[in-house]
Amino acid sequence: MNKEQPNNPLHGVKLADILEHLVDFYGWEVLGERIRIRCFNDNPSIKSSLVFLRKTPWAREKVENLYLKTPK
Repeated sequence: MNKEQPNNPLHGVKLADILEHLVDFYGWEVLGERIRIRCFNDNPSIKSSLVFLRKTPWAREKVENLYLKTPK
């Protein structure tokens, strides 16, 4: 059941860790400018953003793509 995914750079990385890294690197204001979704611009929090991103595949994809482009 535990298959390796050598071509998936996000394998083993939790969405919460991705979001925390982006917030630490960019801050909420810049993150909200780069990805225009309400949970980043109006009273942002990690918890509310995670709820939204787990329900919204297109927004999660944008966040994951930005994470892949962001220096670690």
